Amino acid sequence: MVLAFFILIGCLIFISYSLYPSEAAKREISAVAGHTHAIRYSLFFLFMVLFFYFTTNYYYNLFAEKKKFISFLTISMIFLVVAFGYHTILYYFLPQALQYKPPSLLIMGFSMVMNMTIYFAISFVIAYITNLREGQKQRKVLEAQKMQLEKEKSEANLNFLKAQINPHFLHNTLNFLYAKSLPYSPELSEGILTLSDIMRYALSEGNARDGKAPLKDEIEHVRNVIKINQLRFGNNLNVTFEVTGSVDGAMIIPFVLITLVENAFKHGDLKKQEHPIDIKLNIDKHKLFFYCRNKKKLGPKELSTGIGQENIKKRLDLAYGDKYKFIAKDEPEFYTTELTIEQL
Repeated sequence: MVLAFFILIGCLIFISYSLYPSEAAKREISAVAGHTHAIRYSLFFLFMVLFFYFTTNYYYNLFAEKKKFISFLTISMIFLVVAFGYHTILYYFLPQALQYKPPSLLIMGFSMVMNMTIYFAISFVIAYITNLREGQKQRKVLEAQKMQLEKEKSEANLNFLKAQINPHFLHNTLNFLYAKSLPYSPELSEGILTLSDIMRYALSEGNARDGKAPLKDEIEHVRNVIKINQLRFGNNLNVTFEVTGSVDGAMIIPFVLITLVENAFKHGDLKKQEHPIDIKLNIDKHKLFFYCRNKKKLGPKELSTGIGQENIKKRLDLAYGDKYKFIAKDEPEFYTTELTIEQL
């Protein structure tokens, strides 16, 4: 800004001297190239650059922090004292660097204050306008974020309502089918009852608190998912599920562990004795570690959009921030997921 101002003033002076040449103008132009004038203008330029840089930035920060007028006055007085000290040094030790040497230090100080009042006003106005512009940008960003959140909230509510319709219908239907199948096939009725329990968990809101459900319920639901898959395949699947530690009182966002286990059943080859699906859950005080590993199926793979895992990550981000770590290892023959939650 200062450089542009100096160039502009220099251009205007050069144009005026070119249009109206005179002996005085020639002498003034020749003097500018002199040693004394070079020192004077160089020091003046340096002073103005430092002055506007610090005052504009300090004023901007004070506006951004909504400080009172006394803060602006205090900063201005500090800069004024520093500037007076600088000019005092020039007055006594390098007078040729001054535009003119006043008869006394008091007169020099008065003249300096009058001139710098204009400079302070320029810095103040620039900082104020910049703060207003930045404030408008920030408000626009916040409004855009608010609109996006409202849109996502509306979509989530709509999806939730859609999800409620089918599970309710299925839950009631499954209860009816369980009652009808009980006299004919204990295995079929057991499968229907297990599926009914899964539906009940999916619809249950009474146990949820702050978007979380008891960890013991999540574990029970994982066992139900394993059980119903075993029933589907005649109890021929090789699955190990190991839980260590105390789950009493622990809470977790629901359907995270369940989704990871369901993915393993969907894409895993679970019929080989030497490669069972290996599921481990360890709770140490308030820290959780979950591990799930399965051998991949051979042949054509089921289509997967990856949406389930992306949703898991988003929900974990919202619930736990940087207090969790999720790792998915996609190896040629095996697929492993590991979830660590530092604070349940």
